[in-house]
Amino acid sequence: MRFRLITYNIHKGIGGVDRRYRPERIIEALAHYDADVILLQEVDDGVPRSHHDCQVDLIGDALGMPYRAFQRNVSLTQGYYGNAMISAYPLDEVHSLDLSVPLKKRRRALVARCVVRREHQRTVQLVNCHLGLAGFERVIQLRKILSSKALTHLHHTTPTIVAGDYNDVWGTLGRRVMEPAGFTAASKAAKTFPAIMPVRSLDRIYFSGELRFDHSFPARSDVARQASDHLPVVADFELTA
Repeated sequence: MRFRLITYNIHKGIGGVDRRYRPERIIEALAHYDADVILLQEVDDGVPRSHHDCQVDLIGDALGMPYRAFQRNVSLTQGYYGNAMISAYPLDEVHSLDLSVPLKKRRRALVARCVVRREHQRTVQLVNCHLGLAGFERVIQLRKILSSKALTHLHHTTPTIVAGDYNDVWGTLGRRVMEPAGFTAASKAAKTFPAIMPVRSLDRIYFSGELRFDHSFPARSDVARQASDHLPVVADFELTA
């Protein structure tokens, strides 16, 4: 069974160049690639800068994807922002992992199980993360994810994806943390930041279990270059028996 996933830091729907709030650009950038599951970071809910929109529902409704999860990670004077999942298939066992490191900004990962129903039924364990800005912080956060019950209680064949904005400026987290834990990169060379002229591979997808990786690419459409300060990363998998 084919399975397409997108990870995308949407920057609250605010363009990386013009600084205008245009959620329709995010929607257009996503709609073109027809994903089964979309993992979003920097998603607003009830914030003045984004017209008090509940962005996970705004985007999900526009794409016709009925299953959503949103994590209120950071509380603002008005509203919140955090991570979100939007899916064509049911999401269950949704919960948060605390990734906060003392003296650093609050961080959490959003975890869910996606039940993919086509000619067969398979479950995919999903972890959506937005890691910190300091190198040591990112290592601690990834190790928290890998040692969490969300992953350690899984059978080793369970399809698992840990994706999001890794802020991995130097590209060391895969070799140092993810690969020793049995994960494979699905987005090694995907340069995504800044969107208008990307030079950094900040957004990453890692997978393990019964998933056959096909290919991945950064979405470099004209609208994607304008919609956020990051580009989306698209990855295609085959769910194996």
